[in-house]
Amino acid sequence: MAKYRQGRINEAMVKEVSDIIRGVKDPRVSDLLVTITGVDCSADLKFAKIYYSAVTDEPTEVEKGLISASGYIRTQIAERLNLRITPELKFIHDTSIEKGAHIAKLLKQVEDDLVDREDN
Repeated sequence: MAKYRQGRINEAMVKEVSDIIRGVKDPRVSDLLVTITGVDCSADLKFAKIYYSAVTDEPTEVEKGLISASGYIRTQIAERLNLRITPELKFIHDTSIEKGAHIAKLLKQVEDDLVDREDN
């Protein structure tokens, strides 16, 4: 399969899974802000890694909720995307947003320290 097609499928999966998650009735997922940050489908489209980020103290609970709803999510993907094979879903917690926020906080602290030193 051409790389550009796999990229288009990954982008379409991000969009569709983001929409589908809003309809999940599991309180571990529906009560939180869950963001799909990326999808990585295998070349044969049998497997898909779905990277998500959630604003919570318990990312394992969100993952359990997503795993329990994976049948529903997979069924909706099959209905919405015209693929021969609907991939098996694996959910992976993406910490890049939290790391970026932490780095921004550290940079802000350094900037504030420099401003304080210039004032003194």
